[in-house]
Amino acid sequence: MALPKKLKNMNLFNDANSYMGVAKTVTLPKLARKMEAWRGAGMDGPVKADMGHSDDGIQLEWTLGGYDLVAIRQYGVTSASAAQLRWAGAVQRDDTGEVSSVEVVVRGRHEEIDFGDSEPGEETEHKITTTCSYYKLTVDGNTEVEIDLLNFVFMVNGEDRLAEQRKAIGL
Repeated sequence: MALPKKLKNMNLFNDANSYMGVAKTVTLPKLARKMEAWRGAGMDGPVKADMGHSDDGIQLEWTLGGYDLVAIRQYGVTSASAAQLRWAGAVQRDDTGEVSSVEVVVRGRHEEIDFGDSEPGEETEHKITTTCSYYKLTVDGNTEVEIDLLNFVFMVNGEDRLAEQRKAIGL
């Protein structure tokens, strides 16, 4: 019998600034593809064609306690990859005690900063939505997924999924 790896602890960094004791929640980006159904002559049903990454984009949502001037000062930057966030997680199996490191690095800009409710004597937190042009998932030192939308890079477990397309268009 085996038990699943569960998140035991985490930290979030914004341009190398640690949010230890400040980060409350992090919603890691959803990986999604844009698929279009195609049903041609002689087909008994549709087959979805992969048209690239989803139109919803890559987003990371994070909630901090208190006020954070680092993120506020990054708001409205003009570069699509100006802010770098790194989430580090420790996942552990309770049957073996084995700990794995999981890391997600994104670059992008903050689309929304929600300051939430302000009430004296109550919890103060704000939620930030960062839209990303770059994403990398690393588990125990192995790069599992790397997406660089601006540079036409899409790698999964070392396989360059866009190599033939870049070759076809002369890149």
